[in-house]
Amino acid sequence: MSVGLLLVSHSARLADGTVELAREMAPDVVLESGAGDGAGGLGTSLEVVQDALGRALPRVDGVVVLADLGSAVLTVETALELDEDLVGRVRLAEAPFVEGAVAAAVAAQQGAGLDAVLAAAEGAGAPAAPAPAPAQAPADPSLEPVETTATASARVVIRNPLGLHARPAAVVARAAAAFGGPVTLQGVDATSVLQLMALGTAAGTEVEVSAHGADARDAVATVVGLIEGGFGEV
Repeated sequence: MSVGLLLVSHSARLADGTVELAREMAPDVVLESGAGDGAGGLGTSLEVVQDALGRALPRVDGVVVLADLGSAVLTVETALELDEDLVGRVRLAEAPFVEGAVAAAVAAQQGAGLDAVLAAAEGAGAPAAPAPAPAQAPADPSLEPVETTATASARVVIRNPLGLHARPAAVVARAAAAFGGPVTLQGVDATSVLQLMALGTAAGTEVEVSAHGADARDAVATVVGLIEGGFGEV
């Protein structure tokens, strides 16, 4: 299922800039701006939002909408109420505008469905979840042994001059998401662009990549390879 994003803001410049940022990390995702009052000023317009939905929907299966302020939310809700055909295909997120757009775009780039993209947007402002702990064998040696989850880890030095900024973070997130088990970098979820960027890693920083699950070794090797390659910026 392909999912696109519509950004509804009082400011066309804000929406366009957010689209530009999200597109850097999600180049294949349909991103539309439905911003401004339709006459070049600040505000929102029902017609502008409807036109933007009309551009996006023919190219995707569903659309997640992010709105910046209260009246923008009302404009989007009005558009949805006026067109029953949008029910089930368009979802309005309660999410921070920029952070939610970035998180949703990366999720859509990874092939997530409508509900998952919506959840990514709405979870963008939530605190980072703790890294999952590997399964432990029973302490009592008399007990039958249990199958433990495969784990792998490695340390690698960030080489690109700007560290894990937006584009490299998105590359890592997409790669990590391709594996079945959880992958972490410095203890945070490696599939989350926002958590990776929040680490503030710079060139020369050593980080630990860990993974759990059947593909743990491949996952770690893939992420380490990307970092060692400098994301084409070295």
